[in-house]
Amino acid sequence: MKRLKLVLPCEKDKDKILDYKREFIESGDNIDGSAGLQNAKSFEDWYEAFCDNQKEETVREPLVPSSTFMAITIDKEELVGMIDIRHRLNDYLMNFGGHIGYSVRKSQRLKGYASEMLFLALKECEKLNISKVLITCNQNNIGSAKTILKNAGKLENEVAEETRITQRYWIDLV
Repeated sequence: MKRLKLVLPCEKDKDKILDYKREFIESGDNIDGSAGLQNAKSFEDWYEAFCDNQKEETVREPLVPSSTFMAITIDKEELVGMIDIRHRLNDYLMNFGGHIGYSVRKSQRLKGYASEMLFLALKECEKLNISKVLITCNQNNIGSAKTILKNAGKLENEVAEETRITQRYWIDLV
């Protein structure tokens, strides 16, 4: 069932994006897969960084180029989640971050949106010629692990980092 579409943010999405950020702040959750929205001082600062980070020539250190999408409901045009596709991996991403990071706002969780978002993001990875996708999650994040497994993820290993254990899953797109 196709309920979502992935859309690149633009300046006209400011209110949707700021409302998304507000919900995460109020719930105390991290806004993963949002191109740094959580720590942005303003929408304009975030949007400028988002634009810069799409291209190899303008990506900000120490990041890698990425495509960050809003997951929008087809029927009501509501922003339910954000998902970030990193075009390549650096050492940190190879161990802990992977190619894809994502989040779903608290009011829209447990509806299957994360699985659909990841499915759509994997189609975008194919367009970027990423044939083997690494996705990671915290060992305690059962929902994320289920989302990855539902999209054909295969657990390779677990990596310890300070107080966290990261599970590393691979999805073959070929």
